[in-house]
Amino acid sequence: MEMRCSTCGVNIVTEENFVRFKCPNCGETEIIRCERCRARKVPYKCEKCGFVGP
Repeated sequence: MEMRCSTCGVNIVTEENFVRFKCPNCGETEIIRCERCRARKVPYKCEKCGFVGP
């Protein structure tokens, strides 16, 4: 299964410092964030409930 950053779409297979977590609002959708998007605080959006986070 290919995993991609929820924000920029980069394939995280080659990334070292990424995070995976459930949406803090609905708890159903998995959010994946690469190191670059986290460092730049690029917003992400939950596909299920529309929650936007830093």
